[in-house]
Amino acid sequence: MKNYIQKGDTLTIPAPAAVASGFPVIAGAIVGIASGGAASGAPVDVATVGVFELPKVAADNFVVGAAVYWDVTAELATSTATDNTKLGVAVATAAASTASVNVRLSGF
Repeated sequence: MKNYIQKGDTLTIPAPAAVASGFPVIAGAIVGIASGGAASGAPVDVATVGVFELPKVAADNFVVGAAVYWDVTAELATSTATDNTKLGVAVATAAASTASVNVRLSGF
Protein backbone atom coordinates (compact mmCIF):
# COMPACT_ATOMS: atom_id res chain seq x y z
CA MET A 1 0.00 0.00 0.00
CA LYS A 2 1.67 3.17 -1.12
CA ASN A 3 -0.41 5.31 1.25
CA TYR A 4 0.58 3.36 4.42
CA ILE A 5 2.40 5.60 6.91
CA GLN A 6 2.93 3.61 10.13
CA LYS A 7 1.40 1.00 12.40
CA GLY A 8 0.22 3.65 14.86
CA ASP A 9 0.97 1.84 18.13
CA THR A 10 3.12 4.83 19.06
CA LEU A 11 2.59 8.38 17.83
CA THR A 12 4.88 11.38 18.21
CA ILE A 13 2.73 14.43 18.93
CA PRO A 14 3.21 17.82 20.60
CA ALA A 15 2.55 17.44 24.33
CA PRO A 16 -0.70 19.29 25.10
CA ALA A 17 0.67 20.05 28.59
CA ALA A 18 3.74 19.07 30.59
CA VAL A 19 3.68 15.30 30.96
CA ALA A 20 5.63 12.69 32.94
CA SER A 21 6.67 9.31 31.60
CA GLY A 22 3.96 6.71 32.13
CA PHE A 23 1.09 9.18 32.48
CA PRO A 24 -1.85 9.61 30.12
CA VAL A 25 -1.68 12.13 27.31
CA ILE A 26 -4.98 13.43 25.95
CA ALA A 27 -4.82 15.48 22.75
CA GLY A 28 -8.27 15.86 21.25
CA ALA A 29 -9.42 12.33 20.40
CA ILE A 30 -5.92 10.86 20.84
CA VAL A 31 -5.50 9.06 24.17
CA GLY A 32 -2.29 7.31 25.10
CA ILE A 33 0.52 6.92 27.61
CA ALA A 34 3.68 9.04 27.45
CA SER A 35 6.82 7.03 26.76
CA GLY A 36 8.93 9.79 28.31
CA GLY A 37 8.55 13.16 29.94
CA ALA A 38 7.98 16.30 27.88
CA ALA A 39 7.31 19.99 28.35
CA SER A 40 4.14 21.51 26.95
CA GLY A 41 4.45 21.75 23.16
CA ALA A 42 7.53 19.51 22.98
CA PRO A 43 7.37 16.26 21.00
CA VAL A 44 6.33 13.25 23.07
CA ASP A 45 6.03 9.60 22.04
CA VAL A 46 2.62 8.30 23.05
CA ALA A 47 1.69 4.59 23.20
CA THR A 48 -1.87 4.21 21.92
CA VAL A 49 -2.27 0.49 22.56
CA GLY A 50 -1.35 -1.84 25.40
CA VAL A 51 -2.07 -2.44 29.07
CA PHE A 52 -0.78 0.01 31.66
CA GLU A 53 -0.89 0.22 35.46
CA LEU A 54 -2.22 3.64 36.47
CA PRO A 55 -2.94 5.30 39.82
CA LYS A 56 -6.65 5.40 40.65
CA VAL A 57 -9.15 7.16 42.89
CA ALA A 58 -8.90 5.33 46.23
CA ALA A 59 -12.66 4.83 46.63
CA ASP A 60 -13.23 3.40 43.13
CA ASN A 61 -13.70 -0.32 42.50
CA PHE A 62 -13.12 -1.87 39.07
CA VAL A 63 -14.13 -5.29 37.76
CA VAL A 64 -12.69 -6.83 34.60
CA GLY A 65 -14.16 -5.04 31.60
CA ALA A 66 -15.26 -1.92 33.49
CA ALA A 67 -14.73 1.40 31.72
CA VAL A 68 -11.82 3.45 33.06
CA TYR A 69 -11.67 7.24 32.69
CA TRP A 70 -8.90 9.77 33.38
CA ASP A 71 -9.48 12.70 35.71
CA VAL A 72 -7.04 15.32 34.40
CA THR A 73 -7.36 17.51 37.50
CA ALA A 74 -6.70 14.73 40.03
CA GLU A 75 -4.32 12.85 37.68
CA LEU A 76 -6.04 9.60 38.61
CA ALA A 77 -7.99 6.84 36.86
CA THR A 78 -11.64 6.84 37.86
CA SER A 79 -14.94 5.09 37.20
CA THR A 80 -16.67 8.48 36.84
CA ALA A 81 -17.44 9.33 33.21
CA THR A 82 -18.73 12.87 33.80
CA ASP A 83 -16.14 15.51 32.80
CA ASN A 84 -13.46 12.81 32.29
CA THR A 85 -11.90 11.15 29.23
CA LYS A 86 -12.25 7.42 28.58
CA LEU A 87 -8.90 5.62 28.68
CA GLY A 88 -10.02 2.05 28.15
CA VAL A 89 -11.13 -0.93 30.23
CA ALA A 90 -9.90 -2.61 33.39
CA VAL A 91 -8.23 -5.96 32.70
CA ALA A 92 -8.01 -7.00 36.36
CA THR A 93 -10.09 -6.40 39.44
CA ALA A 94 -9.03 -3.34 41.44
CA ALA A 95 -10.67 -2.99 44.84
CA ALA A 96 -11.05 0.24 46.78
CA SER A 97 -8.10 -0.83 48.94
CA THR A 98 -5.72 -0.77 45.95
CA ALA A 99 -3.83 2.24 44.64
CA SER A 100 -3.84 1.34 40.94
CA VAL A 101 -5.78 -0.27 38.11
CA ASN A 102 -4.53 -2.14 35.03
CA VAL A 103 -6.04 -0.52 31.94
CA ARG A 104 -6.14 -1.70 28.33
CA LEU A 105 -6.19 1.42 26.20
CA SER A 106 -9.13 1.81 23.85
CA GLY A 107 -7.07 3.43 21.12
CA PHE A 108 -9.01 5.95 19.10
